[in-house]
Amino acid sequence: MENVYKYFQFSPYFKDESEAFSGNEICYAEINLKHFLVFEKKNSTLNLYVSKYKLRSEIGKKPPEILELLVESYDKSIPEHRIAIKQYLD
Repeated sequence: MENVYKYFQFSPYFKDESEAFSGNEICYAEINLKHFLVFEKKNSTLNLYVSKYKLRSEIGKKPPEILELLVESYDKSIPEHRIAIKQYLD
């Protein structure tokens, strides 16, 4: 997964304080100024979301305006999971 994080320029993981991700660790990549892809580390699984925030600084601090689950239990070896990221960031 490190290659995925680096290639798509995801932030380092940090603890969610907004409770939108149940206090789990999250990281994000910017789609544009208000839309972001967010990985949530939930135990040993990763969930991928698309989200909307007013400001990047609100991620993990305030609940998003929009939050949609794209991939549950992300697995980089599954082509459809990789495509879910590429459709937003390529």
